[in-house]
Amino acid sequence: MPAYVISEVEVLDEELADTYRTRAEASIRRYGGRYIVRGAAPEAMEGIWPAAQRVVVVEFPDADRAKEWYASSEYAEALELRETALERRLLLVEGVAE
Repeated sequence: MPAYVISEVEVLDEELADTYRTRAEASIRRYGGRYIVRGAAPEAMEGIWPAAQRVVVVEFPDADRAKEWYASSEYAEALELRETALERRLLLVEGVAE
């Protein structure tokens, strides 16, 4: 069953964020992930969404593969930049079985 990594992101440093994105994308692909939504500014249909925050959704084949990606040495290179490049909340959810 597919699993989704959902990020609520606020960019702190655009140059570092660009480097982070490049490194993260390469590691995501290596672990079978693909972007569903990338850096979108959502329209709040209910509630309030901070104007500076964006949303990223990545689909993985399953939750185990998503966890392998997050713990991987390839993604660790991107994570080194994350703290200074981005403020974020990162969530993992499983999709619905078809």
